Amino acid sequence: RFFSGTSTAAPPFDDAGIILLSGPPCCGKTSLLFQFAINRAAESGRHVVFICSKGRLENSPPFLSQGVEPSLSVLQRIQIKYIEDDEGIRKYFAAFHLLDDFPAAVIVDDFTGFFSERSCQLRYGNTRARDLALVRILALCQNAISHANAKLGTIGSCNLLLSDVHQGDNPRSLFIYKRWIGSIYTIQGKLCM
Repeated sequence: RFFSGTSTAAPPFDDAGIILLSGPPCCGKTSLLFQFAINRAAESGRHVVFICSKGRLENSPPFLSQGVEPSLSVLQRIQIKYIEDDEGIRKYFAAFHLLDDFPAAVIVDDFTGFFSERSCQLRYGNTRARDLALVRILALCQNAISHANAKLGTIGSCNLLLSDVHQGDNPRSLFIYKRWIGSIYTIQGKLCM
């Protein structure tokens, strides 16, 4: 679903699960996430929520794939939600069960970028506060997506797609992600400078 087209092959991930796309800075993750949003909105006929930092999106907007016109009606079904920290993500997913109409997908660009080490330590008073905050939010996200999929039943599914930046071979929080996320995809390559 990251690429447009009319492939008849099944997607390589669980339709109703949590997916992680990880890669080095400036490798095109945001553009892939946005293409996923376009494809998911087009195939489902439902809306998609794209959660990101406003400043980050304004400084580095996603590239649209060839053939995707900015006036395309499917783009109207992509709702961009600006959030600045992990507390914003927590509030969104804590109220997720109250939605009248569940999205076909929720996409969170640069997931761990919302978790400031300092603010997490102030909140939890723990040396591993950031990891604790990540675990709590991932548990909340999993619960919210499971609830949406149970309510949707045969009507459709709701995916959660997260992206994370990593500097080495794997994301820093891989040991946490493996517990909560069924499909992890890693973009490998050199950093852009």
